Amino acid sequence: MILPTKHIRPDRALLSVGADVLSYLREPMTVSRLWDEVRAARSDRAVSAPINYDWFVLARDLLFILRAVQFDRGLIHKAVG
Repeated sequence: MILPTKHIRPDRALLSVGADVLSYLREPMTVSRLWDEVRAARSDRAVSAPINYDWFVLARDLLFILRAVQFDRGLIHKAVG
């Protein structure tokens, strides 16, 4: 689930989805705005499969556990350092 396997394509692995989330997190954003950007970008590209909100939340949680993002005052932003 975190990494691609025989049953999970590389573009749907949580690590890949998390990388997408980080790439669209150019400035602090609300969860809903970040979800809208990721969802729109993944539906426009033919390479990446669309994801549902549950998968987005799992990827966001993985980033939080890895300390790649922080949540402060209702905004998600990239962790510094």
